[in-house]
Amino acid sequence: MGLNLSKTINDRIWLACDIFRGVIDAHQYKDYILVMFFLKYISDLRKSLYEKYLKEYAGNDERIRRKLENERFVLPMVELKDQNNVVIDSFLASYDLLLERKDRDNIGELINIVLDQIENKNRKMLAGLFRHIDFNSEAYFGKHKDRNRRLKELITLFSHADLDLSPARVSQEEIGEAYMSLIERFGFEAGKKAGEFFTPAQVSKLVAKLALPKAGHRIADITAGSGNLLLRCAKEIIDIGSFNFSLYGQESNSSTWALCRMNMLLHGIDSARIEWCDTLIRPALVENDELMKFNTIIANPPFSLKNWRPKEYLEDPYHRFYRGLPPASNADWAFISHMVEIALDFEGRICVVVPLGVLFRGGVEQKIRETLIKENLVDAVIALPEKLFLTSSIPIAVLILDKSRQKGGLHGLRQDIMFINASQKLISGKSQNYLADEHIEEIMSTYLNRKDVERFAKVVSVKEVLDLELNDANLNVSRYVDTYEAEEFVDIFALQKEIALLDNELSEIRSIINNTMSKLVISQDQSKKRF
Repeated sequence: MGLNLSKTINDRIWLACDIFRGVIDAHQYKDYILVMFFLKYISDLRKSLYEKYLKEYAGNDERIRRKLENERFVLPMVELKDQNNVVIDSFLASYDLLLERKDRDNIGELINIVLDQIENKNRKMLAGLFRHIDFNSEAYFGKHKDRNRRLKELITLFSHADLDLSPARVSQEEIGEAYMSLIERFGFEAGKKAGEFFTPAQVSKLVAKLALPKAGHRIADITAGSGNLLLRCAKEIIDIGSFNFSLYGQESNSSTWALCRMNMLLHGIDSARIEWCDTLIRPALVENDELMKFNTIIANPPFSLKNWRPKEYLEDPYHRFYRGLPPASNADWAFISHMVEIALDFEGRICVVVPLGVLFRGGVEQKIRETLIKENLVDAVIALPEKLFLTSSIPIAVLILDKSRQKGGLHGLRQDIMFINASQKLISGKSQNYLADEHIEEIMSTYLNRKDVERFAKVVSVKEVLDLELNDANLNVSRYVDTYEAEEFVDIFALQKEIALLDNELSEIRSIINNTMSKLVISQDQSKKRF
């Protein structure tokens, strides 16, 4: 039932995209639709609470007001004044107010005012959430009449009965699922731009399971995007009946940061700390001037980010790059180095999605890789299929590092690396490939069993991986797990005999056909002579 309701909400909201298609790009109009979704949610929530307290307190306005002022979200009263400071309009900042005034010439301005007032009233949870968005923008919505028409259509669409988001009709889980599904659909529509905010659902699911998050864990995503990786980790813990976890994230894009914050709130995770910052330049998850430490760290950083200005980090205040400073052309190991430094000693666990070049490139990157292997932190490498991302067709891998392998940790005696070649585990699509649930289950069970599987997985000693003549710290999975299947033996002589027999049969058939055709021709000639 929940999934069907989430899909109904999703499909209904998706119709709103027609208002903007051809006017602005999908990666831009998604912000306006998702913000309106969020406004409708908190408005319906407030309306249902008001109706509840109206009955509970028999219409006592003062008691109702006090109760509403202490709720999760508070919608303020707004007064609009003219140049002489005379009140010309007064209303509750909500979606319903906008629906009532949807025909007004200044509807774009009114939406901005409503969002601004809600943000100011709820600064602890919503500070900065709507700063990147302008519903009165001519650049996005066109000139006055076109803008008003589009905004009226958008507001009206959200009034449909299917989009009643009150808690009596829709659960928190269904709200969150609908929002996540919308982000995924926007990811497909946005194409190449999707990499700024979206990790495919099945990749997120796999990474979350490999991360092995547990109750009580601090979980961090250093390039949080819209937050789906964090929420997948949270779901792993919730599914075992616990809500004892804390989520942290860092995101450099302001509009994507806002999507992530709304994603957390719509899933009912109000305590998630999501910082707007550049993880490499100015990490914001800091305590007492030191980087915060986490039990679980997951990420899907931008692949091979260029021009990240490494020279500026020669004197990094957090000393993250002592193993080596990655080249300006590829920031992959910069992100990984940061993740290693924020992992708790003796227990912190890291799961990161990487392009395959991370596993074998030379120079400084090889030095960093070699150092981490010598420190016994590299636990597993899992090669995945190509074309799992809309933003890139290249094959990828999940790199797992584990500080419980440090001496004194739970896995301190482990001296090997697990290699899994899942590059052929996919459902093929025209523009994108997919991991099925059974693929994820196979990868997980193989990883947890930690045993060799022919043409799929191999456990290799750290010594062998580091051997200068054999592998020289190369972590490329295909080096250790050969998926090649020997072709079936073909007996050439037997095949030649079979071909000769077939040739004889074909000659006989041709002879029969030719004789039959000759008889037909003779028969036709005789028929013509009679007539």
